[in-house]
Amino acid sequence: MTTYEEELLPGTRRALLHRIAVAQAEGRAPSLVAAVVRGGKTVWQGARSSVDGHAPDDTVQYRIGSITKTFTAVLVLRLRDEGLLDLGDPLEKHLPGTGAGEATIAELLAHTGGLAAESPGPWWERTPGSLRPELSDVLGEQPLLHPVGRRHHYSNPGYTLLGALVEEVRGAPWDEVLRREVLEPLGLHRTSAQPQAPHAGGWAVHPWADALLPEPLEDLGRMAPAGQLWSTTGDLARFAVFLAGGDDRVLSVESVREMRTPAAPAEAADVVDGATYGLGMQLQHRGGRLLVGHSGSLPGFLANLTISVDDDVAAVVLANCTSGPLLATVGADLVRIVAEAEPRIPEPWRPLRAVDPAVLELAGQWYWGTHAFALRVGADGLLALGPLAGGGRRARLRSNGDGTWTGLEGYYAGELLRPVRRADGSLSHLDLGSFVFTRQPYEEGAGVPGGVDPEGWRGIAD
Repeated sequence: MTTYEEELLPGTRRALLHRIAVAQAEGRAPSLVAAVVRGGKTVWQGARSSVDGHAPDDTVQYRIGSITKTFTAVLVLRLRDEGLLDLGDPLEKHLPGTGAGEATIAELLAHTGGLAAESPGPWWERTPGSLRPELSDVLGEQPLLHPVGRRHHYSNPGYTLLGALVEEVRGAPWDEVLRREVLEPLGLHRTSAQPQAPHAGGWAVHPWADALLPEPLEDLGRMAPAGQLWSTTGDLARFAVFLAGGDDRVLSVESVREMRTPAAPAEAADVVDGATYGLGMQLQHRGGRLLVGHSGSLPGFLANLTISVDDDVAAVVLANCTSGPLLATVGADLVRIVAEAEPRIPEPWRPLRAVDPAVLELAGQWYWGTHAFALRVGADGLLALGPLAGGGRRARLRSNGDGTWTGLEGYYAGELLRPVRRADGSLSHLDLGSFVFTRQPYEEGAGVPGGVDPEGWRGIAD
């Protein structure tokens, strides 16, 4: 096992070890293993075990449950990027006859397809997949519980359908496609559909006694794309690097960013918790930072992958117990410990390589009605619009090469900014999605809709 601990400060390493030690002891986990990623590589690993001298390392496999869904989502996005399907396509177009075909591929990815959370029949996680050989066995007679597209309702059968979609389009089994298109290119050689030694055994811990019960290790069959995979902290650390920055051999940075973008309407409780869902990824606002990733569980195992893209820190936590330690909280805490103890050092400020006078002319203070905004020109070639004080609509805008700009995020995402010039060529105002931004509040002659009172600004006489 390679040791990377020297890359973090001693105080940070101790704080990380203390956090997982508390989680293993208070959660009564037979074993718990964790890793932290920073700057694209593993910088810390730790493990705690109930067996003296036998703590697992970064090569020991654990079952990762629903983190499998993120891998399945990557395969679906690859099909989209190759032009083989569109996320807006109804499932019926590519996989007919399921009874749930009105849901779009994007809705299935975001758990908004209206499907049930679980498969009918015996508890699917503790029974062999051979009991559900066909999609109809996974979905049941009434697969839809909610109106399609209206509600985020987590669905394991939904990801079973996505796995079947991958198989239909690729003409090969889901796990074979995953190995060829994702695992091998990313070097995830210890991630597999079936356990490979060394691997942990799954345990149930008695809720009222310090006693153990072995859990069955079932092959999920048709439902494998929802939760089958086994992996290690070493492999999931590399997967976290990919989910933060992309890899053109698998998915571009733009596509993995799309996976991390909210795609589901949040339930009221989720709004309170600051949680939502993207395309195969969970998103949560916790402690002032946006965390993305996924949790997983199957009888005998718990797993969590947490990433803070802004902090450039990720954490992986795995345990071999059915319940106990709250790994989502542990993962968030590991990210927080590193981000706060050793905050990311920003890249040096650098000026523009060249200054375009027509672009520089746009910079400065603007008013939307009486709201004061600033428009800045960055070294990245983007415009940044935001209020001078307080909260409000913010956006970065990308040049279209013809003098116009397109918003990239927030309220102005996709909206067009058009500089409007006077007859003599001088800059009059900005039109942003029909909103007029002027150099002075309600500037006379600047084309403000509704006109400007000719008597101008005034006070109120006594």
